[in-house]
Amino acid sequence: MEVQIVCTKLIKPSVPTPPHLRILKQSPVDQVQKSFKTAVLLYYSADGSTGTDQEVERRRINLLETSLSETLTRFYPLAGRYIKDGNWVDCNDEGVEFFVAKAKGRLSEFLSRRDEMIDQLSHLAGGGFTSSVLSIQISMFDCGGLVMGFRFCHHLFDAFSATSFLTCWATASRQGMDDKIWPTFGMASILPANDLPKMKPMPAFIGLDKTVTKRIVFDGAEISALRARAHEPSFPRQPSRVEVVTALIWRALMRVSRAKHGDSLRTSLAAHTINFRPRIVPPLPPWSFGNLVSRATTRFVAAAESGGFNTEVPVPELKDLVGLLIDSLTKSKETMVGREDVFSTLLRTRNELHEVVEKGEVDVYMFISWCNFPFYEIDFGWGKPVWLSRIPLPFESTSLLDTEDGDGIEAWVCLNKQDMPLFLRDEDILAFTSKEAPAPGVLSRPKFWVTQEDAEHKPRSKI
Repeated sequence: MEVQIVCTKLIKPSVPTPPHLRILKQSPVDQVQKSFKTAVLLYYSADGSTGTDQEVERRRINLLETSLSETLTRFYPLAGRYIKDGNWVDCNDEGVEFFVAKAKGRLSEFLSRRDEMIDQLSHLAGGGFTSSVLSIQISMFDCGGLVMGFRFCHHLFDAFSATSFLTCWATASRQGMDDKIWPTFGMASILPANDLPKMKPMPAFIGLDKTVTKRIVFDGAEISALRARAHEPSFPRQPSRVEVVTALIWRALMRVSRAKHGDSLRTSLAAHTINFRPRIVPPLPPWSFGNLVSRATTRFVAAAESGGFNTEVPVPELKDLVGLLIDSLTKSKETMVGREDVFSTLLRTRNELHEVVEKGEVDVYMFISWCNFPFYEIDFGWGKPVWLSRIPLPFESTSLLDTEDGDGIEAWVCLNKQDMPLFLRDEDILAFTSKEAPAPGVLSRPKFWVTQEDAEHKPRSKI
């Protein structure tokens, strides 16, 4: 992928931030986030705008810069700088990093080869190692299509916060600022910090050099078939898209673990990140900004003793795991927490998970769901995105993203390089990945397909 940065600037709020808002103290939950930037990439096809290519590009960039400046008056901490030693944000209006880049080729050609390009997606999201809270890169393709890449400092953002900002900015770009989204900052002052537990160290990231990411697409019809296969009359409700896809991937990961441990099945834990805001009473302001996510854990016990191995217990059926997920996720989402207990509850659940990981006696599988967040509704004035992606993460996890039609799910599975070949050969995974590769240049959302090189973990030749 050839991407060249042609312009770099700082976009400041159109109205200076008042002095009394200069310091934004971080909440206890924000403080314990890992120091890395998470990325979101939105892909837009050419919209048929009139004028030369240069005129269309210039109009778009000018519109994005102006509307971003206006939006930052409400989202003023994003134009500041994170002060790590003091756990606060200096809302100094230094500005959001804004990159404009040229990407060689046509967007349709890129999308037809997206599975080969996963490791290069970071080239479309600039500012990964800078001190800014938010970095934005606009990559213009030869055809008029573009990719908007966003890197958010994880100390300040979760998925809810990211979509709130992007939705507000897109509205300002498309039709001007409105009064729908007014973010509330300063959760540290709104929520009491009572009886906080001492935080256990977060496990170290394994690193991008030791992991590999593969994308698996489950379309709506396939998910409907999975839901029918996994449902039991005794379940209190129908399983969700996220639950059945999680169960299928969890089951495959169990078989990978069993193959690595002498055909012995280990107890395992599926840990989901969920938006904690709906559980807080009394409710927070509707656009509360920050990290307010909890870990909902679901445990499958393979042996009576803690962390034991068991060669006699078979890998559970899909419906058994779905039943466990329904029970735990429903309980987690329905348990309400008072404002005074929010931070202590969030930190305690993180500690419990970190302790399990640290002991190493139980397999822990992390699932991050962006499903049902309105990324595909973000329209800056040239239509809605044709694709949403992230970039590979530096730790083992599975990210779940909506497909464009909202019925399917893309699973971005990141594993240790030694484990990925076993995962790709799993019988359930093969049922969804053994698809005929689309012809080069065809604009479609192709399923990830497994080649012999993938299965044997050999490097693939470039097309």
